[in-house]
Amino acid sequence: MPIGYWMDASGGSPGAGGRPSRILIRSYPAMLQPGSAHTTVGKPILTDPKYKAFTALDPFFNIVQQGLAGQVDGDHYFDTIADDAVFEFRYVFPGWPQKVDNRKALMALYAGYGNNIILHAADALVAHRSQDGPVVILEYDVHGKILRTGAPYDNRFISVVTIEDRKIVRWRDYMDSLAAMTALRQT
Repeated sequence: MPIGYWMDASGGSPGAGGRPSRILIRSYPAMLQPGSAHTTVGKPILTDPKYKAFTALDPFFNIVQQGLAGQVDGDHYFDTIADDAVFEFRYVFPGWPQKVDNRKALMALYAGYGNNIILHAADALVAHRSQDGPVVILEYDVHGKILRTGAPYDNRFISVVTIEDRKIVRWRDYMDSLAAMTALRQT
């Protein structure tokens, strides 16, 4: 039976803060709880020069770090990913691969994201932690702007994340493809 509670995204007590700054944690006794020694909740995204090409995705990186707090090691999203991690994108989107086989390829894919979309926020995080395995399911929304048109971009995702040795080894991503296509087609 899962235990559900709200936790302040800045690392405060469960139940503190307003909805946009809180995450719902659905946890199981076998998994680490937020606030453990390895938590990354509340840490700002690093401004390390090696991640400068990815700043358009900072709200996404931050919400993932919050959802995986206590489960993975690394100060930046890319630091939490194993070198040979497999990413599956379970949607058909023109120009976007359905599978990427390692962290280096994922970084190359994400490097061009800011040429089309800039994210300014991510919220509505719900983290479901598996009882008998290293799986965390993240539900979240992202908000931004399409650069070509200035149109708003709002989308929701579900990411099924498998963790081994405190690193992401598999990621299965589901999104509202219609929301993305509609936003990108606006003139």
